[in-house]
Amino acid sequence: MPPLVKICGLKTSEEVEAAIRHGATHIGLNHYEPSPRYVDLDTAAELRKQAAAGGVKVALLLVNAGPQLTGAAWSAVRPDILQFHGNETPEWINAVKTNTKTEAWKAVGLKDAGTLTRSLQYEGVVDRLLFDAPAQAMPGGTGTRFDWSLLVGHRHSIDWGIAGGLTPVNVAEAIAATNAPLVDVSSGVESAPGVKDMDKIAAFLKAAGR
Repeated sequence: MPPLVKICGLKTSEEVEAAIRHGATHIGLNHYEPSPRYVDLDTAAELRKQAAAGGVKVALLLVNAGPQLTGAAWSAVRPDILQFHGNETPEWINAVKTNTKTEAWKAVGLKDAGTLTRSLQYEGVVDRLLFDAPAQAMPGGTGTRFDWSLLVGHRHSIDWGIAGGLTPVNVAEAIAATNAPLVDVSSGVESAPGVKDMDKIAAFLKAAGR
């Protein structure tokens, strides 16, 4: 059974169409203004409709968004998933889930074994942990991978996936090394920051077994 595959940071209908056509199970829409992958809420809402029509689930990515922005984003886009990429606490995520009745994912920068222990604070709150490279100037989308061996033999009590530095060249190796049930790519299928390459999207999905 191949893993689920999320193509994140999509900005145009052409990119969404490529993700759908080549077998993605999820796409990500980034509503974080400093990111080169940022989309406004009107655009996100249109792309969400397109993805839904193609049978693909949509994650809306937020970074340390306050109550007003979180509510406005959720109301405008109505995503399948809210993906939290900042320093959001379990209490905050639980409050958002309670109010929106929407699946929640939390990105975690995986630096060492201690990170795995600390991530247990989200047990019973989030629906999936997304293990990523530790945040740098920008949370996610940096093209940096973490040490996959940290996940070998780890007993997961929360659904999970991996991101960070994945490309069409190394995704099969990453899946074999970690048995990840979901892989997430953004910069690894780009020709420039925020510009998706349709051939790379196709190659990534093929290499991931979709």
